[in-house]
Amino acid sequence: MRHITMHLDFVSPYAWLAFQQLPHTLAGLHCHVEYRPVLLGALLQQHHNPGPAGIPAKRVWTYQHAVWLGQHLQIPLQMPAKHPFNPLPLLRLALQTSHDGSINRYVAETIFRHVWQGGKDALAPARLQALQAELQPRFIAAADATEATKPLLRNNTEAAAALGVFGVPAFTVDGQNFWGLDSLPMLRDYLDGHPWFQTEGWVNADATPSGLA
Repeated sequence: MRHITMHLDFVSPYAWLAFQQLPHTLAGLHCHVEYRPVLLGALLQQHHNPGPAGIPAKRVWTYQHAVWLGQHLQIPLQMPAKHPFNPLPLLRLALQTSHDGSINRYVAETIFRHVWQGGKDALAPARLQALQAELQPRFIAAADATEATKPLLRNNTEAAAALGVFGVPAFTVDGQNFWGLDSLPMLRDYLDGHPWFQTEGWVNADATPSGLA
């Protein structure tokens, strides 16, 4: 059985879309998927990348593109009332259900739907309280569960960065990373053993020299 890690942050519409598409991508294969929340902002900061929301025109395009993709893929997606937002409360809620930094698909889907369905404020206090109540039965008993999530999130993010992950959604299998919603067909080809992955285009992609000083 192949082991796949999906690195995700609930603030990303593409992570939500990829999360929903992943079962279709893996249909017929024997795979175990591990879902690991990471802090996208920290990954971007490591590479001095402002992210799509940091460039006004790209921010508008990203929202248009994500909503179009939702209807194209028939995945319900409405922009939340405010975006971007600080995802830390959601990431920490998710990790209150975890011993080791991974969360199950139910927890991930519950939080994704909280953000990306209904067009509401993801951080509205009443909504966060309702979300916490919904997830409460799955919380790991701890004296200070919120504090316990901090090292889990930090470790997840640092481990993802060490693997070469620079954004979300990202999928790691056999030490190889596949980034973005549009990488899912490529991931499937890799898992199917497509011969292209033995060619120069994959094996020696990092050998191409930069033409920039």
